[in-house]
Amino acid sequence: MNAAPARRLWAAVEPLHAVVYFAPETAAAAKEVGLRGYWMGYFAGRLAPLGPIGPSAATSMLFGFAPAMVARALPDAWSFAAPADVLASRISAVEAALSRVLGPSGHDELASLLERAAAACAFDGRPLAAAWSAVPRPSGVLGRVWLAATVLREHRGDGHVLAAVHAGLTGLETTLTHVGDGVIARGDVQPHRGWSDSDWTGAVSGLVARGLLDSSGRLTPAGAEIRRRIEEDTDRLAAAPVEALGPAGLARLLELAVPLSRAVIDAGVIPVPNPMGVPRP
Repeated sequence: MNAAPARRLWAAVEPLHAVVYFAPETAAAAKEVGLRGYWMGYFAGRLAPLGPIGPSAATSMLFGFAPAMVARALPDAWSFAAPADVLASRISAVEAALSRVLGPSGHDELASLLERAAAACAFDGRPLAAAWSAVPRPSGVLGRVWLAATVLREHRGDGHVLAAVHAGLTGLETTLTHVGDGVIARGDVQPHRGWSDSDWTGAVSGLVARGLLDSSGRLTPAGAEIRRRIEEDTDRLAAAPVEALGPAGLARLLELAVPLSRAVIDAGVIPVPNPMGVPRP
């Protein structure tokens, strides 16, 4: 509870968004709409609001994924399903998944608070968040919860990319600082981001040469300082939604969201640990 307010908001809300990556309803919906395989569904679903985007722009925005992994899914995904169809099926699937775990009703206040927070986001240099913010509001309350949580999540994520680039790190190097800090383990993230062993060891060697990692892959004091600055910059860039809520609004949102996020994790929908480093709030 001593973390920055913006980070507390992320920890409370992220599991409600992350259901989309693990729920069987999402995988089934992607298959039904015509997509082939989990990762094609992931990339097409996450990027659908941007239209039929290609791999170069997608890799730039997603930041932590190996370019070859993205290119195996895009632009081929759009030959199987139109972005609008992918988007509609994804929202419907998430509504079903959240309803199964949380029940379909009683979430109107949380939806309103999340939408209030999301409405305060600015989108300069934040293409993923901007695209999701333009998605029409679903009619169902759980769809509203998920969409607003997604806008907040991508808003913070885009800001994290800006902070990491400002610190002079690539997407893989940023991942390595998370691993070096003990937030996630190599085995939990490397297979899910598509980096080869040679990519990984080469990037480790580069960070060792820069004095940011030691020979065991752990952060040095200089690496820990960069990690601290990135997280502080990320929190600062994600502060607007928290400021819009005010202390009372944030406290109420956390009161409503944390039990739901815990329920999602405790139901086994989201594993902990996971590739995103999402904790149980």
